[in-house]
Amino acid sequence: MIGRTDRLASPELSGRRVHLRTLHERDYPAWYEIRQRCRDWLVPWEPRPAGAPPAPEDRASFAARCAARERERQLGGGFGFGIFVAGRLVGEITLSSIQRGPFQNGFIGYWVDERVAGQGLAPESVVVLLQFAFETLRLHRVEIAIVPRNRPSRRVVEKLGLREEGVALRFLEIDGRWEDHVRYAITTEEWAERGDDLVRAWGPASTQEPA
Repeated sequence: MIGRTDRLASPELSGRRVHLRTLHERDYPAWYEIRQRCRDWLVPWEPRPAGAPPAPEDRASFAARCAARERERQLGGGFGFGIFVAGRLVGEITLSSIQRGPFQNGFIGYWVDERVAGQGLAPESVVVLLQFAFETLRLHRVEIAIVPRNRPSRRVVEKLGLREEGVALRFLEIDGRWEDHVRYAITTEEWAERGDDLVRAWGPASTQEPA
């Protein structure tokens, strides 16, 4: 089983190579360096209304963002993690918009440093977070929505064989445009059937190098 704490107070999740933990203000220099260097790689895919500037990236804004993520975690509405490899920040992954009651649903979003794209770190992180979502949080369904032309992000879910459910027209405003999104999903029933295989392929005990 993918290593993790069993407490929700400050979850830290580990896969074969990646370690997921909450970001803190001390992570700002590493985060800022990636965001500046990879601006053209990241900003075109980020939610933002037309005419709005990119989200501020100064230290105070980053600290406020970390605090907001902590409040979200305390309320059970979402969990945000930095993706670390050998102690180095390489991206972020979130489980957000968690809804309980009869829905029991959440959405995963992710980004990685352009320098490590294609190395299998994003799909490994998704598997780690899916295991947390289904086995610790006991969600019933997790979704990932991706702009159709965002091939790097779609390649992540394709590597994992997540089920494609169709295209949601003008689903979200991305970089000032209402963009269609391809919707992928996995339910707890599917995780019961495929979870062990995904963990074996991408978890810490795996000896197979993902493509």
